This record gives sequence, C-alpha cells and structure tokens, in this order.
Amino acid sequence: MRGPARADSALLRVRVQPRAGSDEVVGWDGATLRVRVHAAPVDGEANQALLALLARAFRVPRSAVTLVRGSHARDKLVRVEGCSLQTLEARIKAGLL
Repeated sequence: MRGPARADSALLRVRVQPRAGSDEVVGWDGATLRVRVHAAPVDGEANQALLALLARAFRVPRSAVTLVRGSHARDKLVRVEGCSLQTLEARIKAGLL
C-alpha cells in the first residue's frame, strides 16, 4: 500500500533485509521500497535502524517516521509525517542517482 493516509503524511510498504553489509535504500520494487540495514533483527534493532535510515533518506526528523505494522516481519508499513508521497519518491530517486 503506497499512498497518503492523511493530507500531511504518506504510508509506504517497505521490505527490509537485516544483517546487510551497510544501511542503504535499494529502491522501488513495484509498490514496495526495498531497504537494507546492517542491524540484526534482535530487540527491535533492525526496526530502529530502518526508521533512522528512512528519516535520513527522506530528510525528515526521526520522530516523523513511525512503524505502523510489521515489527516482526520483513514486510513493514511505515508512516512518514509532513511529506507527500510524491515528495518522498522524488527524494529517494534523487538519493539513488
């Protein structure tokens, strides 16, 4: 599910690969954003690394990125406050080039 949940936020489907060599946003795979994080999926470390990485990639405060669903799964639903989906897509594309 990609799309705005409210006028000032966006919901993103994210697929996370924990224990990767580095933290990076891989790019879009259809409607899902693929992300790699170095942290292991232990005690929520991979989730925290994911949220911090997305905040940096989207250039928003860490508090603007929240995990909505999927805390124990690779497929997650993340809300980003304060940006439209189009803005987020543009920021990811700019970072990948």
